[in-house]
Amino acid sequence: MNKNLIITFTRNPELGKVKSRLANSIGKASALEVYKLLLKHTESVLRNLSCDKAVYYSVKIRKNDIWDTSIFQKHQQKGDNLGQRMQHAFENGFKDGYEKIIIVGSDLYDLNTKIINDAFLKLDHHDNVIGPAEDGGYYLLGMKTLHPSVFKIENWGTETVYEQTILKLNDNSVYVLNKLNDIDYVEDLVPYTVFKPYLNNY
Repeated sequence: MNKNLIITFTRNPELGKVKSRLANSIGKASALEVYKLLLKHTESVLRNLSCDKAVYYSVKIRKNDIWDTSIFQKHQQKGDNLGQRMQHAFENGFKDGYEKIIIVGSDLYDLNTKIINDAFLKLDHHDNVIGPAEDGGYYLLGMKTLHPSVFKIENWGTETVYEQTILKLNDNSVYVLNKLNDIDYVEDLVPYTVFKPYLNNY
């Protein structure tokens, strides 16, 4: 078994159930297609990493989808909010004997293998690693031991999540990665050629 684990969370790609803020601007069908492209990108980045890989599903585990069971462990998310669900995933990983665990979002077209490999390396000399997102959240969180306090954020999905997380990690050494842009709003699609077909007349 590899001692490093990468985790990502995924929503089941269903019409009207993904990227609601984006759907308000470009419609539910286009938002679904954008989300599928983001999942495909995330899968292609993670499959090339030399560590163990796990996907946590929001609603139910899918057998025949883009996440190949010969490459990815498949789990069900558990918990009432994002913090509880992430804590459960980290607890699972540490219980299984992993020494370094990183979780990444599945809605970043800027994510690449180098960023994740660098994050694992930073954990050699830091307790935690975090990648801040442009919207005030974070796209990556890595740990060598569980810090439950970081998952007790009052309002997930707000622009203070990263700030609150850093405050909760104040007794630990934290390496901060470069800031990246995750895809939540129609404006976030504009810099990327791949998303141009879904911009309509924007």
